[in-house]
Amino acid sequence: MVVRFYRYIVGFLVLVVFGIGVSIFQIPDSNFRIIACDVGQGDAILITYRNLQILTDGGPNNKVIDCLSRHTPFWDREIELVILTHPDADHSTGLIDVIKRYNVGALLENGVDSGTQVYKALEKEVGGRGINVIKSTIGMKLRLGMIYLDILHPSNDFIDSKTNNYSIVTLVKYKEFEALFTGDIEDSVSDLIARNWTKGTIEYIKVPHHGSKNGLSENLIKVSMPKLAVVSLGKNSYGHPHEKILQMLNDKKINIYRTDLEGDIEVVTDGKKYWVVDLSRSYREERGILTPVEF
Repeated sequence: MVVRFYRYIVGFLVLVVFGIGVSIFQIPDSNFRIIACDVGQGDAILITYRNLQILTDGGPNNKVIDCLSRHTPFWDREIELVILTHPDADHSTGLIDVIKRYNVGALLENGVDSGTQVYKALEKEVGGRGINVIKSTIGMKLRLGMIYLDILHPSNDFIDSKTNNYSIVTLVKYKEFEALFTGDIEDSVSDLIARNWTKGTIEYIKVPHHGSKNGLSENLIKVSMPKLAVVSLGKNSYGHPHEKILQMLNDKKINIYRTDLEGDIEVVTDGKKYWVVDLSRSYREERGILTPVEF
């Protein structure tokens, strides 16, 4: 009996030490991170800074939950802000499970009701939990701690027949690092944003509409001149990403990262330099970090 008792004690202590070790490993550092989640043919982009999380879109399935589990501490069940760029299913479906499993502080959306069953289910979950819903409008500025968000599109008087072109476009800033999130806008809206652009060069752009031929415009690239471009997509029959878009980015010597080839794409910055965590290699070997880039 005594031997068995001591075995239980030792086993319990091992579990405690293991739990403490895992917790310490997951303590957030002081870096700002953007993770383009590998959710297949869709968008889900997670921003983390210390204990703060912002999620833009949720993808076409519940794979976003796996991404959140990989990149946030297991004890942190709160997402301070969820942004739904537009209600299409490849951006909104995963948010239903997110809202069921996490405490969401607020939902920023464009106010367009697609009338789909997915969107109705999402509305029901949001309403049932009393989540604060914010309607975006051009010129809106939000601040969460050290993170600043400028809403660049759409305006209240914007009129278009396509839900893609009502995507919320957000410029996110952390110290000297700036990232542009574009939803599924098409080139006409890319040009519109370019004409009103006053922000100078940026470091990061989420390529619109999974690299569609009619998404990113050369004018937007010229005025923003990002250092890296992330394409969120999976296996598809649409021809995404289109060779025209890849060539445009290559011609400007912009580094291209694709979730269909590399899995989750994690960009880390301390506000003065940034680096890309090489997750594709870590699936096979040990997780590594590429050389930081000064900017």
